[in-house]
Amino acid sequence: MTAVQPKPTSVGETFDSLSPATDEVVGTYPVHSAEDVRATVESARVAAEWWDGLGYAGRADRLRQWKGVITRRLPQLCQVVRDETGKPIVDAQLESVLAIEHIAWAGKHARKILGKQRRSAGLLMSNQAATVEYRPLGVVGVIGPWNYPVFTPLGSIVYALAAGNAVVFKPSEYTPGVGKWLVDAFNEIVPEQPVLQLVTGFGETGAALVSAGVDKIAFTGSTATGKKIMAAAAQTLTPVVIEAGGKDPVLVDADADLDAAADATVWGAFSNSGQTCIGVERVYVHERVHDEFVAKVVEKSRDVRAGSDEDAQYGPVTMPSQLAVIRRHIADAIERGGRAVIGGVDSVGDRYAQPTVLVDVPEDSEAVREETFGPTVTIAKVRDMDEAVDKANATKYGLGSTVFSKSRGMELAARLRTGMTSINAPLSFAGIASLPFGGVGDSGFGRIHGPEGLREFARPKAVARQRFTAPIALTSFNRKESTDALVVKLITILHGKR
Repeated sequence: MTAVQPKPTSVGETFDSLSPATDEVVGTYPVHSAEDVRATVESARVAAEWWDGLGYAGRADRLRQWKGVITRRLPQLCQVVRDETGKPIVDAQLESVLAIEHIAWAGKHARKILGKQRRSAGLLMSNQAATVEYRPLGVVGVIGPWNYPVFTPLGSIVYALAAGNAVVFKPSEYTPGVGKWLVDAFNEIVPEQPVLQLVTGFGETGAALVSAGVDKIAFTGSTATGKKIMAAAAQTLTPVVIEAGGKDPVLVDADADLDAAADATVWGAFSNSGQTCIGVERVYVHERVHDEFVAKVVEKSRDVRAGSDEDAQYGPVTMPSQLAVIRRHIADAIERGGRAVIGGVDSVGDRYAQPTVLVDVPEDSEAVREETFGPTVTIAKVRDMDEAVDKANATKYGLGSTVFSKSRGMELAARLRTGMTSINAPLSFAGIASLPFGGVGDSGFGRIHGPEGLREFARPKAVARQRFTAPIALTSFNRKESTDALVVKLITILHGKR
């Protein structure tokens, strides 16, 4: 089959992708116009029919080949991630490895999750054979973030592809090179049709994708932008899945492994410069172990440093405007009586923010209430885990959470109003491909990953097939009074017992 190429972009504006560590230009990309985006979606519509026609086995084979390309070229991909985000190579490698696992899982399980299944027709409709299967939506628009430019968008892209959809991907303007690398690698394996396409630009390009006639939008980003996308999508009743911000808590019980809990807190709060939607931002610690826990966090934090050298544990703050938010939250916490036992306002520079650990911070401060998205964490003393749960749930967000407790982990996890909880390990739910990923409240809705992620990008199709003519005709004007009486008698016998 002759390859169908995407329509050319309009000649015009471009933008540079800059290294946040040096401001060096690492790539130049087009600003796609609304007309460009519409043309891309139109070509994806044709590609979607072809991709669906490959069937589950055909798509699984292409996805398998794609993950092979990514795996073999992993160092190259990680370098692109580092160039555009500034994060250490090892962190770029971690998110890419997790993404590869998701490609493998989605391709392998799509048929079982989405394929035709029999359902019981019930006694009254026993002459019918009932089945349900999930059909692809068509074209899915994915708007990705910059903080995890491989792992996060692929959590939508891969599951949408495995379900039989074509995808138009708009990466963040901070990481267009990562998006292009992923799309180019896929198109090497699927040259016949533009099943996965890239559009680049700023907010206007993303807005154009929302209104370009796609069948669903998957968005990851801030809550404020998510609300705007929902409002725009509502004009055409385009469904959306939103993965927005978080203010994720850690609960540390009196019987917790304090070394493990402290290590998880330090890594969850500071890795990736704190730019993690499921990162640790608040910790509630039982009063019996609070002081010991804080001392362990301080000790483990002393050797953690931001920088661009190979020895640094994390890199620069990718989005420069976020530095002011981080600085403001720390200042507000201290002005309200909080103490910085590590770091402080002066730890936030022009590119890098060094670790900050805050204690005695009031619950109504910005550092506790609002998403900081930087390498800071607040630690609060609580009298018991009931108070910890109440304070952890007293937020508009509800994405991830972590519990450290030897005896009450499952109980406490069940009481947390979040979409995901890990027990005695940091953020482990994100690495398990079979688990759904998503939140509640201002953290968004809908799910990626797992069976729920596959179904998110498909529509259920119910089919009832008559196997033989029923002796009692219920759906006819010619039915007799005796038939209605018989039905009432039968239903009473089946369902009328006290």
